[in-house]
Amino acid sequence: MSISASVNPGSGPGPGAKPLKVAVVVLPPCSMSGVGMILDSLRLANEIDGHALYDWQICSWDGRPLTFAGGAQLHADTAFGDAISCDWLIVVSERYQQFADYRLFLQSLARVGSRTPRVTGIHHGVWWLAMAGQLSAYRVAVNWETYQQFAEEFERSIVTQQIFEIDRDRSTCTGGQATVDFMLAMIARDQGADLAERIADSLGIGVLRSGEERQRIPFVTAPGERHPKLNDALQLMEANIEDPLATDEIAGLVGISRRQLERLFRQYLGAMPSKYYVNLRLTKARTQLQRTSKSVVQISLACGFASAAHFSNAYRDRFGVTPREERRNWIEKHSGQAPDEPRGGALLGSSREPV
Repeated sequence: MSISASVNPGSGPGPGAKPLKVAVVVLPPCSMSGVGMILDSLRLANEIDGHALYDWQICSWDGRPLTFAGGAQLHADTAFGDAISCDWLIVVSERYQQFADYRLFLQSLARVGSRTPRVTGIHHGVWWLAMAGQLSAYRVAVNWETYQQFAEEFERSIVTQQIFEIDRDRSTCTGGQATVDFMLAMIARDQGADLAERIADSLGIGVLRSGEERQRIPFVTAPGERHPKLNDALQLMEANIEDPLATDEIAGLVGISRRQLERLFRQYLGAMPSKYYVNLRLTKARTQLQRTSKSVVQISLACGFASAAHFSNAYRDRFGVTPREERRNWIEKHSGQAPDEPRGGALLGSSREPV
């Protein structure tokens, strides 16, 4: 197993040198596996090298323990705030979800991030960094679920579909298994590829992916082998939400007949391409209804529907409620708070710049 390149031979602390100070900011909702992949990578770097290469602390916003799904708790070493001083700041979350003092958190994040040599967002930690104005003019890897929405929201970021991006002093990762690939790529840059390979061996990882690898869209793999033409078709659908492609166009672009494409969709996804495509666009619309303040008309156009009436009928057929009912129900469920992921300017009182 080898780690591909662009890594330094090892610039991290040697014997007697100070370890790199890492602050891992964990925001709810979070998962044990998501946080564990970060901490295990750092822990194994220290254990296998035999020196304290990394010294980390876990931060929650208020210093209280974080609760995972299932009830398990993660102890926080400290509360996050302006007093945090580190060499590497990592923000991780499974979903961008506002909490009571999120505006104060974003202000602190902007200040701490601006003076920290290395800043990373993992999964929806990327959203938090962007909301704090930390990712303008950087290449940003965004999880496929919110790729289009992020690109629309943060026009000054260069949004990519890679599994992770390392761009100067900012790095971003789409989460999931890519977290291990990313963490070991960073350790390889710091300490050399040999240590990263030994960590991968300890974790039982045969092949590490580089940041050049694109994300895989879920549901491409049914039990059995992934079909590359289906993967290509799904990526085309993901990339053309606002201006949907016809089934014949998709088939032509991936180099197969319409009948072959329909057979692949039935075999792997249990649906015709047109039906899957509409449901994909409706799912994107549902996210925007819940997490943005865009109007129903704006969302219908952004998700490829010719009219608000057509959108409303299709939405009700799919989810059992109209788009307006969806938004009202979501707001009521969340105690009357405004939807998540508002426009950057509305949140911080400026455009999309740091506070």
